[in-house]
Order: sequence, then structure tokens, then C-alpha cells
Amino acid sequence: MIEISNKSNLLEQKNYRYSLQDVDEPNLYREIYSYDEIPAIAFNHRRVPLGMPKDIWITDTSLRDGQQSVEPYSVEQIVQLYKYMSRLGGPYGIIRQTEFFVYSKKDREALEKCQSLGLKFPEITTWIRASRDDFKLVRDLGVRETGILVSCSDYHIFKKLKLTRKQAMERYLATVADAFEAGVMPRCHLEDITRADFYGFVVPFVNELMKMSKEAGIPVRIRACDTMGYGVPYTEVALPRSVPGIIYGLQHYSDVPSEMLEWHGHNDFYKAVCNASTAWLYGASAVNCSLLGIGERTGNVPLEAMVMEYASLRGSFDGMDPTVITEIAEYFRKEIGYKIPPMTPFVGRNFNVTRAGIHADGLLKDEEIYNIFNTDKILNRPVSVMLGKSSGLAGIAYWINQNYGLSGDEVVDKKSDIVVKMKEWIDREYEDGRQTTLSTGELEEKIEIFSNGELRRL
Repeated sequence: MIEISNKSNLLEQKNYRYSLQDVDEPNLYREIYSYDEIPAIAFNHRRVPLGMPKDIWITDTSLRDGQQSVEPYSVEQIVQLYKYMSRLGGPYGIIRQTEFFVYSKKDREALEKCQSLGLKFPEITTWIRASRDDFKLVRDLGVRETGILVSCSDYHIFKKLKLTRKQAMERYLATVADAFEAGVMPRCHLEDITRADFYGFVVPFVNELMKMSKEAGIPVRIRACDTMGYGVPYTEVALPRSVPGIIYGLQHYSDVPSEMLEWHGHNDFYKAVCNASTAWLYGASAVNCSLLGIGERTGNVPLEAMVMEYASLRGSFDGMDPTVITEIAEYFRKEIGYKIPPMTPFVGRNFNVTRAGIHADGLLKDEEIYNIFNTDKILNRPVSVMLGKSSGLAGIAYWINQNYGLSGDEVVDKKSDIVVKMKEWIDREYEDGRQTTLSTGELEEKIEIFSNGELRRL
């Protein structure tokens, strides 16, 4: 059959529909996933077209997947994080949804307190076990959409669930029917899609989901879950690891519209962010993230990273307030007690801090030379330097000017007397065997002495 595509507005051939391949033995893709070796990246040299949706957005799993890998958050902490996400996402809801657990009394209390805030975004959704009672619980809580786990690789179907593909599909479809009966919109989490038989199970299963959705008059959201971080963003990579291939295939062979298509990735191979961006580029409207990337094993896609990716791809924050990212990081440090690795982009303590003297010399002349963007304006984090044995005169001058808020005629340069004296003292410290960096308190104490008390911290 030939028909006009709503996406490309071109005549396209759609004369083949994939059917379930109910195999006797699991397809574990051993030529790719040998387990005793690093997974191979196979190419088939087939390209699929870019297809960035008109609207793209971020969804959040900090309170579900993220919370599974840290000490559980208190009700107050959950409410505060929800408020931060609402402010960060802005009035247009670029952070569109967030998902909650609903099993414990604490989970439900947190959900209800967030609901009582009356915030439009992020929309509160849930993640539940696939049972009728849980669907009723979600409906009674006034939640429109819930996530359902539908594992799709033979690793899970055969090894974990001890089912055949046909049995797994029948179980999943019955569960979705229960959701429809309860009047709840299901979000099907296709777990482990990057090890699944795409044409033998994924496409036929999603085709059935879309058919049921049309009959029920209730949408179904498809979340493609790169559970183990095996996804690859490069063009011409073969399935099941190809992120472009997965997104294109779900649209082209299963008619999943962009606004119902979501990517959920993990960072096991350092590809979480680029895979999420690739999913956007090839047709998924939503990418699922967590604050600071906190999540199972190596973590999820960092939400703050995708805020920056959004602005890079769209040329605008579209109402998002990135300065909230810094507030969120401080809240995690001070209130939750989470230790953010210091080199973490955008939120780590050393993100825009330099130790190198030659870099500090450039910063003193023009901070744009060594700062990736105006971090003071965008993140409310001025660029800074850390003083140590390699800081040099320029680094000391920059630190003094920044720390004491000096401007205009007050600014010291690397030839200033106080800078020279500080350099001599720092050199002596390290010549005497010091290995650690210098604390703010130590530096301020010496500066007060060398300046005869004229310089005091603002």
C-alpha cells in the first residue's frame, strides 16, 4: 500500500506489517553481546532520515529511577525538588512530566502534597506494577498517566519472566487492557530495547498497542528504554543498538507519533546525553532524565544536561530558568547530603574553576577565553580560580578581585604589591612540602595581613 506520510508529506510504501516471531530459543545477539568481551558495535550502512519533532521536551524520573539509587527522599525533599523542577521548566512546561511511586504511605503523601501546589508542570505521573488494583489506585489519586513495565528483550522474556514471546505479549496486552478499563493512560516502558529483537518482537507488540489504543480511544505512550546503556548514536549502526534506527522504526513501522515517543537511557558507556539528543533529532519528542543524572548503576540522562542541549538545538531556553540548576545542586549538597563529583558539568564545584596559572592569566584579560559561556548570567555561577602551587600571579590577582568584589580603580593586577607578596608566601608553602590546595580562610587571613587590613571580604 502507498499512502501519504504525515511526517514527511511524501508518498511512502507501507505494504509490509511485521508479525510476532515466537521463537523456541532466545535471540541473545551473542555476536554483539558475548558477555566475556566489550559489546561490539555493528554497522549495516543503512541511514535513516533526521526528523526533529516540532515540539520537544524533557520528562523526569528523579523520584522513581533516581530515588532507587540513593537514600529515599523525605516528603519535604520530594516537594522541594518538585518545586525546583517546575521553576526550571518554565511556564511552557519544557520539563513536562515527572513520575512518582505510589506504594507506601510516604509516596502517596508526597504525591498529594505536590498535587496540592496546583502547578501545571511538571505533570504528575506514576510508575506501578501491572495489576488492576494498582490502576484503580492511580485513578483514585487523580493521576492521568502511569508507567507500566513491558520488558522486550529475550534476556528478560526468557531468562527473567520464563515466558515465550507470545506469552509475554499476551500478558502485556492484557495489562494494558486493564489500564484502559480503569480509564488510565498507559506509558509502556519497553525495557532493554537495545538487546531486543526489534522486528521479531518490538514492532509487532507496539503495533498491537497502537491498535488497542485506537479502539479504546485512549493514547498509549511508548518509552524506549536503553536499560543497560548499550544504545549507540552513530549513523549506519545496525539494530538493536542503533538509537536512530529504534526511533525511526517505531515511527515508520508502528506509526507511533512523535508526541507519544520517549527515550530513557543510562550512562554505562558514557553515551546517555548524546543518545538522548539523538532520540530528539530522529523523532522522539521526549527524553526522560533525572536530576544530576542520579539513577541505577552509572545513572540516567542528567536533566540539567538536556536543558543545555535543548537550548543548543533550539537556540533558546524557551522560558526555562537555568539558574535554578545551581539552586538544585546546592540543595542536594546541603539538604540531602549528596556528594556531587567536583568535575561534574554545570553542577560540580570545579565546573568553571581553573587552577592553571596560564588559564588564570587569560581569565584576568577576558573570562571568555577560558569559560564555556557566561556562567554568571546563565547559571548564577561566576567563573573562579583555585589557588595552589601552579596558580601564578595572574591566578592570585583574579582570585582577589573576584573574592573581594573589586572593580574599576580598585582592581589589582599581577604586578600589584599584594599579589607579589601572596605569590611569595604560596611558593614558600609548597616548597616546604605542602600538597593540598589553599583554603579561603587561609588566603583571607594572609591578605588581611599583607594589606594592613584594607582588604576585607564583602
